Amino acid sequence: MMMSESKIRAIDLFCGAGGSSYGATQAGVEMVAGFDVWDLAIKAYQTNFPKAKVYQDDLRKLSTDKIKMIKSEIGNVDLILASPECTNHSRAKGAAEKDEASRETAFEVIRFANEFKPPWLIIENVVEMQSWNRYNELLEMLWDLKYYVRKVILNSKNFGVPQSRQRLFLLCSLSGNTSGQITNLDGPKPVSTIIDDTGKYSSSLLRKDGRAENTILSANRAINELGSDLPFLLIYYSSGRRGNGGWQKVSDPLGTITTVDRFAYVFPENKNHRMRMLQPEELKLAMGYKSDYKLDVIDGITRRDRIKLMGNGVCPPVMEAIIRSMITNG
Repeated sequence: MMMSESKIRAIDLFCGAGGSSYGATQAGVEMVAGFDVWDLAIKAYQTNFPKAKVYQDDLRKLSTDKIKMIKSEIGNVDLILASPECTNHSRAKGAAEKDEASRETAFEVIRFANEFKPPWLIIENVVEMQSWNRYNELLEMLWDLKYYVRKVILNSKNFGVPQSRQRLFLLCSLSGNTSGQITNLDGPKPVSTIIDDTGKYSSSLLRKDGRAENTILSANRAINELGSDLPFLLIYYSSGRRGNGGWQKVSDPLGTITTVDRFAYVFPENKNHRMRMLQPEELKLAMGYKSDYKLDVIDGITRRDRIKLMGNGVCPPVMEAIIRSMITNG
């Protein structure tokens, strides 16, 4: 079947907040189901994809019979999207047992692919997944299922997203047509495009009593380089390889959003500087979601939860571009 002949039906494994699904729908895909073990991720997914079925399950605990039952409920699909857990993929050997179990969730994708046999499968993960000692085993399993596999490493900043987020994508096709160019007409965008400057969010003096010394030192570096009249971002939990030792310009794309609160906006005011943390709604836009994506109306969700959902996610415009390429070359 040519993938462009009819509406593409897809499921999203380890769906999280639904970044992959959101990008897929922008490309015209019908999302029929999302799977995640975290209840708040399921709530977020259900809120934003009300027509899709949701399954709150640890996929490692699903029997083959249960997967067959799920298939009977949702029918055949043309595409599986999957973002297996990526805990500590950057560690080589000697990882904790629970971290290895987390990484091995990638093999659950194989079980679903074996049962559903979709023409297309897209696996997203951190680039460090390639150094995992079972990465080649995963590829061999995909080949055994007759998938042609194309590896691409893409950075969201090249897809009109105001964030630098580099990720690995395994594009798997039963037909072998995975070589199409993945393009986006939107160039890099600065983080300033998603910062709310209206005063909506409360801030405090940069040099207030009790402010951490390292925060002041990083701010001083930024002010010394930029002058005192320009805003900037402080970056917490930074290795120093990004943001000139703990800060970055707002004219650049945002550094990679993670699951922790790590970006503070500093701006001049009346010969002083004030600062506040970037808010979940701003991070949502920095991931490439549009304003219609709902993150703040989910029952029981905290600010920390919303940041975690964004930090674990996939930038929708990147997935949209991948799938549009797939449709064109399918």
